[in-house]
Amino acid sequence: MKSRLCMGVAALVFSVSASFGADLTVGFVTSLSGPGASIGIPYEKGVLAAHAYAGKVGNVNIKLIRLDDASDPSAATRNARKLVEEEKVDVLVGTSGVPGTIAMAVVAAETKTPMISLTPSSPPTGPNGQWLISIPQPPPLMVAAVVERMKTANVKKAAYIGFSDSWGDLVYDATMKNVAGSPIEVVTNERYARADTSVAGQTLKIIAARPDAVITGGSGTPGALPYLALAERGYKGGLYGTHALINPDFVRVGGTAVEGVICPTGPVVVAEQLPDSNVTKKVSLAFRDAYQKANSAPTTDAFSAYSFDAWLVLVDAAKRALAKAQPGTPEFRQAFKEAMVTTHEVVGTHGVYNFKPDSYFGVDERARVLVKLEQGKWKLLQ
Repeated sequence: MKSRLCMGVAALVFSVSASFGADLTVGFVTSLSGPGASIGIPYEKGVLAAHAYAGKVGNVNIKLIRLDDASDPSAATRNARKLVEEEKVDVLVGTSGVPGTIAMAVVAAETKTPMISLTPSSPPTGPNGQWLISIPQPPPLMVAAVVERMKTANVKKAAYIGFSDSWGDLVYDATMKNVAGSPIEVVTNERYARADTSVAGQTLKIIAARPDAVITGGSGTPGALPYLALAERGYKGGLYGTHALINPDFVRVGGTAVEGVICPTGPVVVAEQLPDSNVTKKVSLAFRDAYQKANSAPTTDAFSAYSFDAWLVLVDAAKRALAKAQPGTPEFRQAFKEAMVTTHEVVGTHGVYNFKPDSYFGVDERARVLVKLEQGKWKLLQ
């Protein structure tokens, strides 16, 4: 009888220990192939650096599962369902493009799984509540800095060309919002697909409008296409973009055609040029060290740092959620969601994060600087 009692107690202790020793499982989706790979690969490298930097939350190990969506929103949906239904992940993180992120967010809301977005997108509306937050800076915040710079440069007519998808819409809408009531008139709204190899027709329309400046709503390698076409036709006006262009492949493919382009970005891109008083500088330099150790190469982009910041927010929320529930349970996912949307003053590489319920973006002006491409390097504009 005593032996059976001891065995029963031992089994109970083992069961409790196993429960409290459960890993926190993170499902990470990015584009390692297809048109979005020039952004997706840096996201992947950034999350590897983040996992190496903080692989535990207290005594709880973080298990990272990574999948490629090949730049296909339908694949992003399948990946999200696989991660939730088969891998039983506690949190989703991803992906490289806004369309794919929106597709993942639908799954997150349906399955009540918290999701941290790596693109500036809002979640689908519905009765399930907010299960998504977005790490990158929202387009209106970033485009506002571009419009202010245009005003300083006395731009009166600006042309727009962007992707024919939700990212192109976001940038165009942000541009129109910020030029409202200003002397700047947006004279074109040209679009192209991410996989297109020519924008000759759109460029001819832009040249015919005789703009003082052109602002684009593209990203990564495909984001260079309008600048190449403008250079071929001898355009000499001002060149502007968004934070989605801060990528070495954009610089490499654009070459001399993208020299002089002015973009907003997070301060991490020019960390060494920042004053020591900048609140993000210390974390940015720590990120660079972690990235170098994890990838055996220095970071040269803005996107890997978004993954790193997502991880910092994730760890902060997990600490508070673990005080209420254990990973692998609906109770933990609910607790994580509540912690995620009440994030307060988490210092990252791109900015300082504060989230509230019904507020999907968590950064302010501290997450924005203007840079100019000079001789292939991004230079901080004072």
